[in-house]
Amino acid sequence: MSTSKKTRNPLVILFGILLFAGLLTYVVDSGSYARDGRLVLPGSYTTLEKDHGINNLWRFSREAGQTAPVSLSEMLMAVPEGLEKGAGLIFMVLVIGGMFGILKQTGAVDAGLERLLSSVRGNIYVLVPSLMVVFAAGSTFLGLASEYLLIIPLMVAMAERLGFSKIIGLGIVTVAVKAGYLSSVTNPLPLTIAQPLVGVPIFSGAGLRFAFFLIFTTVGIGFMLWVIHRYSKHHKVQENAVVTFDSQPLSARHRLMWLTIISGIGFLVYASNTWQWNKEELTAFYLFLSITLAFMSGLGLSGAADAFVSGMKKILLASFLIGVAFAIAVTLEQGQILDTVIFGLTSIVGEGNSWLAAQGMLFSQLSLDFLIPSTSGQAAVSMPILGPLGQLAGVGPQTTVLAFLFGNGITNMITPTSGTLLAYLATAQVPWTQWAKFILPLCIIFVGLSILMLSYAVTLGV
Repeated sequence: MSTSKKTRNPLVILFGILLFAGLLTYVVDSGSYARDGRLVLPGSYTTLEKDHGINNLWRFSREAGQTAPVSLSEMLMAVPEGLEKGAGLIFMVLVIGGMFGILKQTGAVDAGLERLLSSVRGNIYVLVPSLMVVFAAGSTFLGLASEYLLIIPLMVAMAERLGFSKIIGLGIVTVAVKAGYLSSVTNPLPLTIAQPLVGVPIFSGAGLRFAFFLIFTTVGIGFMLWVIHRYSKHHKVQENAVVTFDSQPLSARHRLMWLTIISGIGFLVYASNTWQWNKEELTAFYLFLSITLAFMSGLGLSGAADAFVSGMKKILLASFLIGVAFAIAVTLEQGQILDTVIFGLTSIVGEGNSWLAAQGMLFSQLSLDFLIPSTSGQAAVSMPILGPLGQLAGVGPQTTVLAFLFGNGITNMITPTSGTLLAYLATAQVPWTQWAKFILPLCIIFVGLSILMLSYAVTLGV
């Protein structure tokens, strides 16, 4: 049954959100916090005077230092600015798509998956939990996220080979990565920013977070197995497939290409943690791998280049969506309403009841992540405010950090403003609307678990 008529193009959704963000600048007061670098100074919020008039829609220029709503021309200009801000992520996704195009054209992907599935006799109930534990561990201990972009096309191809949809292959990686990020046992990306801001040593409290990691990962695996079972039932796919897979040894060429990919992934993990590689370095490394695979492919240089371009074409539109998502943040910044929203959200954290305050922190972070999907950016903005508020309400610093981790991680699983999520969707060629419908039940479950976990942390007094 075709669902194309029911699926709204994600470009329409993102432009709708962009327009909504622009309209918000007309109804929400502008304001600002004083900052020390990226860090917000608590208690420094001030409201800025601005003309809310609708005549601002037709304004073509903004004077230096002028506080005003965003005009139509500025909303349109935000798109190329967003493409510039997201260029690092966009180019990385395109290069990965091209590299996978070379692998696919040579037949190395199909041959490697046949060998892998043959080793477990196609039993997805063995394969999925094993893979998800590995992905979740890399996320929670090392902070791996963008590094898994290389894995997603392989998981999508594996799911399709077993008769499942692309979204199941995407879910195997994404659910595991997000389950790891939610608890962040020793994930350096959020902890090195959030924990010092509330006055606790970096990586402290790892024991409690590890227990929560086991719970989130187990629930995530259970969710994926339930989805697989339900899909199998409705699409007549054999779950414990008594299917014949090609168990022939890989050819020398395919073996060499897979050895290159596996070694590249291992080096990538080492380099990212040792030298703190950013998107530019990661893209350069993916390009190096692409060139290496092109010489190994046997396609000839022109044939390999054609395969590379073909791979990029498949994810070009989805890559453009990343730029539109960044444009939403640009619009909110130009309208100077981000700090006003932050001030309003943090005001829901009460001072009289530690349990209610902890839950207030969670829901303020869940909402804030839609506007600031960057983990480090959200920590720098919210933790200097929530830390003192937590102390007034009797919420321990580790619980404040947990509220931040849970709120940031859950919303990042579904928000269309998250560049990393859109990169995952682009690489897997899965529409955001389809993903949102798929992942929403797990998001609700994770919110419920987070409420229980925060309540437990409050009783411990941490």
